[in-house]
Amino acid sequence: MGLGTAVAWIERMLRALDRFQQGHTALGFPVAVAKKYGDDQAGKHAALLAYYGFLSLFPLLLVFVTLLGYALANNQELQQQIIDTLIAQFPVLGSQIQDSITTIQGSGIGLVVGILGTLWGGLGITQSAQDAMNAVWNIPRRLRPNYWLRLARGLGSLLVLATAVVAATALAQLGRIQPGILGRLPFAGSLVLNLLLLLVMFQVLTGTRLRWRWLLPGAAVGALGWSVLQTVGVQVVNHQLERANLLYGVFAVVLVLLGWLYLSTQLVLYAAEVNVVLARRLWPRSLLQPPLTEPDREVLTAIARTEERRPEQRVQVTFLPETTDGD
Repeated sequence: MGLGTAVAWIERMLRALDRFQQGHTALGFPVAVAKKYGDDQAGKHAALLAYYGFLSLFPLLLVFVTLLGYALANNQELQQQIIDTLIAQFPVLGSQIQDSITTIQGSGIGLVVGILGTLWGGLGITQSAQDAMNAVWNIPRRLRPNYWLRLARGLGSLLVLATAVVAATALAQLGRIQPGILGRLPFAGSLVLNLLLLLVMFQVLTGTRLRWRWLLPGAAVGALGWSVLQTVGVQVVNHQLERANLLYGVFAVVLVLLGWLYLSTQLVLYAAEVNVVLARRLWPRSLLQPPLTEPDREVLTAIARTEERRPEQRVQVTFLPETTDGD
């Protein structure tokens, strides 16, 4: 068998596999989600989210702990429970970072300026998250919110996250107090809480109004995936961190935390892509082109139109007649 014959045989096999996955939704749908993830360059957005999340983590924790100290000044025990619940979301923070979290010191105007300045510096993650959601939904740039609306959406998303942390603390306390079947409520409650959190965050971080039913499937996938990460992934990550500490020392915390954040942001963006593919019925997609499927054309058209930057600008997309390679 010559090289040309072998290549032709491999291509026939791949095209047969492509036709098979296009004809079966159980295969075609996940393929479409993965292709949409790649078309939107969501991997780059996940990396940026992990980077800005790492840089924003300490400023946001400082603000949260400071405001928490004022809100619960007479209940130190509840303060610590809420902080412990927050720290538990990150498997690699550990006692080193938890012990270094202190409140912003000062009085009067100086304290307010310090809180606002630290909060401003910690908003990078919310801005990057909005860029990612707008890219996933292929929203044209001319339709995206202006700077002040983006800032308001970012602050709103942080408020939602803070509320979720308090609710998670209440669930954890319920599990300690109630024995038996009620003691299992925290796990079920955390699933529902994660689902509601993702549902609201998908809406708040996207620069256009979306139907809630469009957001529910991805929120469910993300909530289940996050619960798996929390129950299984944490043990694996902590085990790897113990081994890495022997080689990298303090840098192991940084490396593992960045990896954890990247994995988490990938999970969220894949969940968002599930919403888009379902809402717009963007499957089946072709693995080998030509020919392009109709969902292929819709995705490519939507990506091109995201570059509309001015109110008077419109991008028109035309597809030439398809030919096979070599024609």
